Amino acid sequence: MNTYQQWISFYTMLRKDVVRIVRIWPQTLLPSIVTSSLYFAIFGAVLGSRIGPMQGVDYMSFVVPGLVMQAVITSAYANTSFTFFSSKFFARSIDEILVSPTPPWLLIAGFISGGIVRALLVGVLVIIVSLLFTHLSLTITNLAVILAFGLLTALLFSLAGLVNGIYAKSIDGINIVPTFVLTPMVYLGGVFYSIKTLPPLVQTLSHFNPIFYLINGFRYGFLGISDVALGTAAGVLIALVVILIGINWYLIRTGLGLRQ
Repeated sequence: MNTYQQWISFYTMLRKDVVRIVRIWPQTLLPSIVTSSLYFAIFGAVLGSRIGPMQGVDYMSFVVPGLVMQAVITSAYANTSFTFFSSKFFARSIDEILVSPTPPWLLIAGFISGGIVRALLVGVLVIIVSLLFTHLSLTITNLAVILAFGLLTALLFSLAGLVNGIYAKSIDGINIVPTFVLTPMVYLGGVFYSIKTLPPLVQTLSHFNPIFYLINGFRYGFLGISDVALGTAAGVLIALVVILIGINWYLIRTGLGLRQ
């Protein structure tokens, strides 16, 4: 395939997914907004004043970056895993792609791009909703850090969702990972608390949770506070992205989990 043909292939996959996301927005965008609004209302109006400041900032402002990341993670993962799974079992379009001259890297880019777009859209919408509950926009420390961690997080979990979509044999196979793996990791990753408030052993265990690094990096961009060095958080995130790119490339190149 020449460059123009590669672009057409990528654009086709991206456009198909983005059109689907926009067409069924009550399923792809609205749930994260509603869920986040409930969190904002509960922790802002009910619990925030009783908990008090966290690391020198009001509690509502402290939890907003984590809640935004939670929405980005779940949206990126769910979109890519379902898109690939549906193309494999429902539309059967993956068969045509596999027999085409589309290289593995382009197939990966095409499938994860929709997840990245959806995750970033959801992230922006959740941030807009958060402005109804807190003045977070007035405390932005580094916009470049916010954009970098938001994009890398969307990329990371789109790649993770693609691995799940490749291996999944049923809808249950897609839902089990977000329910029993992602959700506990998010809640234990420092969304609602600083790990400095935890016992030393639990603090140590928290450093093995990759979501801990991306939440703290994103929080630093907004508030200038973090439980881990920014360079360490970025390094962990980039390393995981590289690893997942390699795993996806290998799976698609060899056809593992694809050929029925």
